[in-house]
Amino acid sequence: MNRLTSIFGQHRILGGALVLATLQLGASIMGLIRDRVLAKTFPGLDTVDVYISAFRPSDLLFQMCIMAAFSVALVPLLAHYKSKDEMQHMSDLLSSTVAVAALVFGAITLVIAAAFENIAPLLTQFRGESLELYIHFGRIALLTNFLFVFGNAFGQYLITIQRYWLYGITPILYTLGTILGTIYLTPVYGDFGPIYGTLIGSIVYVVVRFIAIYRAGYRPHLTIWHPDLSEVGRLMLPRMVALGTLQLELLLFDSVASGLEAGSVTINAYARNFQSVAVGVAGIALAQSAFSLLSQSAAAGSSDRFWIYLRKGIFFMLLLTIPGAIALVLLTPVAAMLVHLEHVLPVFSGCILLYAISIPFESINHLLLRSFYALKNTLTPAIFSVLNGTAAIAFAWFLAPRFGVYSIAIGFTIGQIIQLIGLSFLLPRYVKRI
Repeated sequence: MNRLTSIFGQHRILGGALVLATLQLGASIMGLIRDRVLAKTFPGLDTVDVYISAFRPSDLLFQMCIMAAFSVALVPLLAHYKSKDEMQHMSDLLSSTVAVAALVFGAITLVIAAAFENIAPLLTQFRGESLELYIHFGRIALLTNFLFVFGNAFGQYLITIQRYWLYGITPILYTLGTILGTIYLTPVYGDFGPIYGTLIGSIVYVVVRFIAIYRAGYRPHLTIWHPDLSEVGRLMLPRMVALGTLQLELLLFDSVASGLEAGSVTINAYARNFQSVAVGVAGIALAQSAFSLLSQSAAAGSSDRFWIYLRKGIFFMLLLTIPGAIALVLLTPVAAMLVHLEHVLPVFSGCILLYAISIPFESINHLLLRSFYALKNTLTPAIFSVLNGTAAIAFAWFLAPRFGVYSIAIGFTIGQIIQLIGLSFLLPRYVKRI
């Protein structure tokens, strides 16, 4: 029993992957509940379309300016100090990173918020009252993402010290804010109920994570510069391009959908949410668990072990994701019922089918991306992420007049296939250099 507890503890690779997969499933379930509550509260889906679309501009800025640095650089640098038990240096680095990120992102969001009334018509095809609501929502979304600067920085600290439960529970609390806001604030504030709830959820997200890292030893202090920030800047550039392309893809998908029939943004987003459950629980969790083994093999110069782990990872992904994709298609009527989209079931079913095809491809891409990262190559993945996004946007835009909302799922799937082919073709060349 003690051995099992040790193996599956969150400080171990297998245990950490299991914890992350469990919490990812929990977050996905909460997301589905949120989607159902939104669709049931606003059955016309017009407000839901605007709510979903309004987050895209600020998400694009956040992913490019903040997550590009946090996701590839902050954990390795914090881990360097943790390995030496230098907790004060960890606090110094995190405090400096948060201060600089908040200043940069805060300045950008203030400018965007002030000019958003003029920018908004260029980002969406909403008009009239919908456009006015989009502008208000977009400004609140900018404030929400500003709070996420702190929350996500604190999250990288939690990952470094392997507190996965606390790291994973906060997205669930954030989504709960949207659900409660939709239910309890909508009767008071009308269309603004959901986004006010989202803002409250983001505050809870930040506070809980701060309390968690403070109890773990983090001590904040006001500081701007840290010597490691130059390394953060160097590592983040390729990732910035990749994440920016992904968010631009989502923004342009919504732009395409906003010019179609009412509800198209919501139908596409909800179908993609169901697809992402399978990718997150199976694909991303397996890719994360294999990442360390791939990195160790690369560091040891063992290409044979590298290929063994990669093949096993792909095998298990196919074993899980193909049946998962089939099950998703078969359970589409249940999915529509869960998110209150029974009245648009034929269209929703078509989107689900097309997105389900992409599940194995996207899942394997997560593993291939981490294979390149294990080889300390961030440029090649960035190039193919850009190619993926560009192809997806081009196909969606070109096919929209003929296939309507289906064009978005078609473009997304084509982009994933192109990325998989490119990464698979080039990976052997880099593995030979181990």
